[in-house]
Amino acid sequence: MDAKDRQIIRALQGDGRMTNQDLADTVNLSPSPCLRRLRNLENSGAIRGFMADVDASAYGLPITVFVRIRLERHNEEDVQRFERHVQTIHEILECHVLTGAMDYQLRVVVSDLEAYETFIRTRIHPIGGIASIDTSFVYGTVKKTAVFPQLD
Repeated sequence: MDAKDRQIIRALQGDGRMTNQDLADTVNLSPSPCLRRLRNLENSGAIRGFMADVDASAYGLPITVFVRIRLERHNEEDVQRFERHVQTIHEILECHVLTGAMDYQLRVVVSDLEAYETFIRTRIHPIGGIASIDTSFVYGTVKKTAVFPQLD
């Protein structure tokens, strides 16, 4: 991936609905080479898709929660069981494997505190093998972007 490919990606992260002509103008290419580069980025998997950035509150899920989980055991079976279950739980938007005291961090969206309690009791606890759950509720967002920083 070269600097021009990164320019294309950054432009599309800012506005995924721009036309190829607008994209080509933004990155100083003619439309045909721009489209060819875009298709190559898609085919290589560097661009995995396009989606709408939706306001979770407007959708009806105003509560964002970061949930950190530590497993009781770190054997292959328990780790795979946990990760397999996480894949099926729709309230979990992201799951990251961590270093340090906790094993995973989840980004979860729910409609209210009661829904969060139900989520923990009916979706997380039944997984089993969990040593601890640490919860932080988001009460404000200072910065949120999907645009990668420019590389030198």
